[in-house]
Amino acid sequence: MSTPVEPDTIALARRWRLEINVGTSTTPDWKLCPGVTNFEPASEPDIEDSSDYDSDGWAGNEKTGQSWEISVTVNRKTKADAKTYNQVHEAIRLAHFAYGAANKVHLRYMDRNGLPEAYEGRAVPNWKPSGGERTALDQVEITFTGDGPLLPITNPLTETP
Repeated sequence: MSTPVEPDTIALARRWRLEINVGTSTTPDWKLCPGVTNFEPASEPDIEDSSDYDSDGWAGNEKTGQSWEISVTVNRKTKADAKTYNQVHEAIRLAHFAYGAANKVHLRYMDRNGLPEAYEGRAVPNWKPSGGERTALDQVEITFTGDGPLLPITNPLTETP
């Protein structure tokens, strides 16, 4: 008798968790970015044609650089007992209007189920309120354009035995 094979589970798009460092580089304070309704990471290599006569007509390619960005839509959240917005949403919004180092957001994102996929980097946010009709939710479309590397990290949600 053969051993039954466990069925594979399909990963869902909502597996991503986005966190923003509201602390400093030396003393990070990672906070969840709440209300994410859409999350689209992209990491595109710059590839240049390196073909030459010696390859018998086959094309050659070389990676010469890389860029990354994350497109996120969030439902804007407010505190029920005060006239303030969520701390993370405000940090992103204020960084959008700043220049220099204050314009960079230190972020990380990871598989919320503890699977190994997780990344960290710094990015420039573009904050764009969606607007809408009278029944629409207050949503914001945010594009984080990477500034420097997007580094694979150990998923902080992975349980260690």
